[in-house]
Amino acid sequence: MSFLSKTLERVKPSPTIAITAMAGELKAAGRDVIGLSAGEPDFDTPQNIKDAAVAAIAAGKTKYTAPDGIIELKQAICAKFERENGLSYEPAQVSVGTGGKQTLYNALMATLNPGDEVLIPAPYWVSYPDMVLLAGGTPVAVEASLETDFKLTPEQLEAAINSKTKWFIFNSPSNPSGAGYTRAELKALTDVLMRHPHVWVMSDDMYEHLVFDGFEFTSPAQVEPGLYDRTLTCNGVSKAYAMTGWRIGYAAGPQHLIAAMRKIQSQSTSNPSSISQWAAVEALNGPQDFLATNNVAFKRRRDLVVAKLNAIQGITCPTPEGAFYVYPSIAGLIGKTTSKGTVIENDETFAKALLAEADVAVVFGAAFGLSPNFRVSYATSDEALTEACARIAAFCASLT
Repeated sequence: MSFLSKTLERVKPSPTIAITAMAGELKAAGRDVIGLSAGEPDFDTPQNIKDAAVAAIAAGKTKYTAPDGIIELKQAICAKFERENGLSYEPAQVSVGTGGKQTLYNALMATLNPGDEVLIPAPYWVSYPDMVLLAGGTPVAVEASLETDFKLTPEQLEAAINSKTKWFIFNSPSNPSGAGYTRAELKALTDVLMRHPHVWVMSDDMYEHLVFDGFEFTSPAQVEPGLYDRTLTCNGVSKAYAMTGWRIGYAAGPQHLIAAMRKIQSQSTSNPSSISQWAAVEALNGPQDFLATNNVAFKRRRDLVVAKLNAIQGITCPTPEGAFYVYPSIAGLIGKTTSKGTVIENDETFAKALLAEADVAVVFGAAFGLSPNFRVSYATSDEALTEACARIAAFCASLT
């Protein structure tokens, strides 16, 4: 009899973390590996936010807090939703977790029963299906193809919904594709959801501020107020505010759902770091001008990577609306052989061979539920991206 639980058998470790760890091991062994696998901005946390954390420590704000966040942070989150999204919430409708991942996980744990299905557009963030499985539900992937710029169509959503559907997870701009839904595209999806009142919406807005070319970000409950009472709007400070290690995410929704999430959190991690919470208060309430400055750099890097990857025979790379990822197709490379004799059977063998033979770490598309593709995170320096793309080009040119 196995000592480990049956639940653990249903899930797998995060592929993005695994690839990043492999790259780290090669670097430690002296290899000049360029890592394009981690979804983490290379910018430092803004100074005013760091100063707020130091001030919190100096003021002795280092004790336990309420399980799901201090009132000051909840108030800052409510103000942010009102100011930026036109959504009105009270502090009792807000949950603060140890990173955005925890708020999503708490909601799924608090609501899913065996047999419940969760619709997840693919390509998807690697953790969505496994969190659903951990919570006892059934993830149902609905593939959005390259032809639709990796965006789900209303017809696909309509066809996927059935009596077992409990949640629809929506992520725009998307990890891993960077695809952002226009207001009109989102309205077409919310029109479908309005016809199915038993389906709840989990909107992961983590990349809200990372958008380019005049793209206007919108969230489901903002576009369709009729969904307000069955939408959990999720966000955090990790990406836009360069605070990945601070581990603060948050969500707002119906008070009874937030209370259920609080119960889960009170018996698992309890409160997020008090110091990180005070830093997040400053992040949301303080100056926001650095967001536009950072986006100039992100857009430049996006354009650099898209141009260089599209110049490689066998690779097709769409131009995404946001986030800091591209999700190129390698359909034209499948079946070819590397100089060391590895056959590119799929995107996983491509990514592993690229790391082993060209010292570039990317994440294979199967991890995100749509192949044959790979994800590049361009949240690193122009120099590193230029060199990485040159290595990818040389690697692809050597295939026979």
